[in-house]
Amino acid sequence: MRPLEGIRVLEVAMYGFVPSAGAVLADWGADVIKVEHAVTGDPQRGLRQIGRFRVDGDPNPNVEHANRGKRSIGIDMSVPEGRTVVHELARGSDVFLTSFLPQARSKFGIDVDDIRAVNPKIVYARGSALGPRGAESGKGGFDMTAFWCRGSVAATITPPGTEGMISPPGPAFGDTISGTNLAGGIAAALLKRERTGEPSVVDVSLLGSGLWAMGHSIALSAHLGEPMVAPVPGAHGAPTNPLSGLYATADGRYLSLVMLQPVKFWADVCRHIGRPELAADPRFATSAAIAANTAEAVEILREEFASRSLAEWTERLTTLSGPWAPVQDSVQVGADPQIQANEYLVRAGELELVTNPVQFDVTAPALAPGPEFAAQSEEILLELGLDWERIIALKTAGAIT
Repeated sequence: MRPLEGIRVLEVAMYGFVPSAGAVLADWGADVIKVEHAVTGDPQRGLRQIGRFRVDGDPNPNVEHANRGKRSIGIDMSVPEGRTVVHELARGSDVFLTSFLPQARSKFGIDVDDIRAVNPKIVYARGSALGPRGAESGKGGFDMTAFWCRGSVAATITPPGTEGMISPPGPAFGDTISGTNLAGGIAAALLKRERTGEPSVVDVSLLGSGLWAMGHSIALSAHLGEPMVAPVPGAHGAPTNPLSGLYATADGRYLSLVMLQPVKFWADVCRHIGRPELAADPRFATSAAIAANTAEAVEILREEFASRSLAEWTERLTTLSGPWAPVQDSVQVGADPQIQANEYLVRAGELELVTNPVQFDVTAPALAPGPEFAAQSEEILLELGLDWERIIALKTAGAIT
C-alpha cells in the first residue's frame, strides 16, 4: 500500500509548479483530480516548443512529467454551475491544491474561506511565485523569474565577465523542485490533521524554494558580506585541493572529483591513475603541502585523466574510495546502471519518466500516464453521485466539458 492511498486531492492549477506537486502526491498513492478549463484545458498542454526541442502529437513529455497518474475533469468556474461542481468535489477531498492568484481565487470562489465553507477539515495548499505576504503577493511569475533570477541562482552560477546570465538547465527546473517542496508540506499537514484534527493552509513559493536551494551560499554571503562568485569556466575550481574539481578525459568527456580531505585520498588516487610513486612525493605529503602545490598536482592529474576515455576511467575507478562521478547529460543518465538499479526512471505508458526522489520501502512508485484532457469528467461526476440528467444539464450550461 502506498502512503497516501485513500487521500483525495483536488487540483486547480496550471503549468509546471503546482501540478508537479500533484504528480508527487499521485506517485505516493493519492487520487488526484485535476480541474482544467472546460474548453482550453491546462495551457501546458499547448507547450510544444522548448528551445530546439519540438514535440508533435501525444504523449507530450511537457505535460506528462507534472501530470502523471491524475484524472482530469473539464470545468468552467466562470459560471455558477461550474463553481458548484468544484465545491461538491472539494466537499469529499482531503486536499485543495491551487496555483491561482488571490484575485482569481476570489473571483472563482475557490479561496480558503470558500473551500473551508464546504469542507472545514480540508488542507488548503497553494503555490505562488513570490509568497503569500508582502506588496507583491498578488503577482504571478515563473521559475525563470522568481526561482532562478530573483532567488539568486542565476547570478551565482554565472561566471564573472559573462554577458547576461546562465540560463536554467531545462524547462520546469525550479518548478519541479518547488513542487516537491509543496508535496512534502502537504504530507506534513495531513499528518498534523490526523493527529490533532486541525487543517492547515500550506504555502510554498518559487522564490522561497530558490532561496532554500541557495541557502548555504546565502548564509555564507550574509555572514561574510560578499556574494558567492562562480569560477571561470575551465578553471579547476578548488585553489587548494587538486582532488576537488573537473578533469577532461581523452574522448572529450569529464569526470568530477570531490574529495574534501585530499591527504586521506591522495595515495589511493595515485594508485588508480597508475602513478603510485606520487603517493610519497613530498610536495603532496601533507595538507599544507598539497595546498601549496595544488597547481602542480592539477597539471599532473589533467595529463593522466586526458590519456584515457571516460569509459576506461569508469572501469578503473570502480574501486576508488573517494567520491567521484562522470559528468552526464540528460540522455546519458538513461544508461547509467546505478540509476537503473534504483529505478529512478520508470515507464509511464509510452514514456519513460523520472520518479520523484522519495522511495518507500526500497520500492519505486508505479507511474501511470497523465490523463487526456477532461478524459475522466463523467467518471468523476458519477462517483460524486450526480445522475446523467444533471451531467447533461451541466454540459448544456457549459459548466463541464
